[in-house]
Amino acid sequence: MTPLSRRKTQLTTRAADLNARLAGIESSLDELPAKDWEDLATERADDEVLESLGTAGQQELRQIAAALTRIEAGTYGTCTRCGDQIAEARLDLLPYTPFCAACAA
Repeated sequence: MTPLSRRKTQLTTRAADLNARLAGIESSLDELPAKDWEDLATERADDEVLESLGTAGQQELRQIAAALTRIEAGTYGTCTRCGDQIAEARLDLLPYTPFCAACAA
């Protein structure tokens, strides 16, 4: 397996995991609220955390989709801002990043 195909597999696996997690979050948010005021307050706080996690997950999914598009276009691993190669260590940490470390700073 080539390094690029490993990255593609890594990204698609992460996207599938995120989609499953987002489906669980959506299901939790769709549950009927409790009738007790204390329980309702706790549920509302929990819902805010879930909504925040959902928003972060959706953002990561968009970044993954963009990275997969760059793989198909043959530009993955090249900084979209300056055109330099993105370090493998950076791609290991953030496989969907479009920027080298210098441009991300």
